[in-house]
Amino acid sequence: MRTMKAAVLHGKDDLRIEDRPTPRPKAGEVLVRVKATGICGSDLPRVFGDAAHHYPIVLGHEFAGIVEDVGPEVTKVKPGDRVAGVPLKPCFRCADCRSGLYAQCRHYSFIGSREDGSWAEYVVIPEQNALPVDDGISYEEAALVEPASVALHALQLIGFQGGEQVAILGGGNIGLLALQWVKILGARDVTVFDLDEKRLETARLLGADHTINASCEDADDRWKEITGGRGYGIVLETAGAVETMRQSFDVAANRARVCFIGTPVQPLSFEPKLFELINRKEFMLRGSWMSYSAPFPGREWEMTLHVLRQGRLNVRDIVFRKFPLERIREAFDLYRVPNRVKGKVILLND
Repeated sequence: MRTMKAAVLHGKDDLRIEDRPTPRPKAGEVLVRVKATGICGSDLPRVFGDAAHHYPIVLGHEFAGIVEDVGPEVTKVKPGDRVAGVPLKPCFRCADCRSGLYAQCRHYSFIGSREDGSWAEYVVIPEQNALPVDDGISYEEAALVEPASVALHALQLIGFQGGEQVAILGGGNIGLLALQWVKILGARDVTVFDLDEKRLETARLLGADHTINASCEDADDRWKEITGGRGYGIVLETAGAVETMRQSFDVAANRARVCFIGTPVQPLSFEPKLFELINRKEFMLRGSWMSYSAPFPGREWEMTLHVLRQGRLNVRDIVFRKFPLERIREAFDLYRVPNRVKGKVILLND
């Protein structure tokens, strides 16, 4: 029996490198030899907490690699093709799926959370979840197509067309990708807010017109000066923190479009005076979930691959550290120190 190395989560903070049977593709499936895979912020509560759907489980949903084998009825990819992995597995039958709302499917599965994912040498995925990648795009870049498409999806939801002042609240991975997308799509100027100077430095490297350390006493004066006291026409909350979600109400201009992209992990409440800003400013508040549209997986994925081919999207400078898969526990040790990780952590297979 052929085996592979995999990082298997057996329980809270119990991640082990094990030999597992190499999966075999069934009809309509492909076997991908994983070359690069990322650690997502959503993986942290699964590893360090109790957010995993079941045990044992192989996590990992940001990945790219080479098609190793294909099952019957596969016609669009072949062994040797370079591909980026799409983790969502919608049912394609429910009312939401038939409307192209794949992220709202009530019967979905998800590679790397509900079923085994890419923290392994091999992963099996449906044919439609394997997107061909040009030779000019590295595996590390292709592994970050998923988070890049998450940032772009939010902009598509709010109908962003450029020409406006943009505030990005949170300079983490999604925030830095959103920064680049709004620049590519023609933002008038972009301000990134964060508490970490290293993240703000990276934001400036990636094209931020202004950066504001939200902990500074003059933070409010600075954004008011930048916007002439009007506030920002586009506000993207990417941190999922109580402070940034509250801040988004404050920095939004009248009739602004505010989008919550970050996933909250704490209870959130607004006093009436702050919540009243929705009414007084008449701004639109919208949530954004994942990165999918019709035809599956969506224009977000196609456009991300397009701008990567053009060299217009810089994901290389978002990568903080790289580790071989066998050293995944060392990678997770970085997250035990608050604010130590300043970007994306990538796991590699030879």
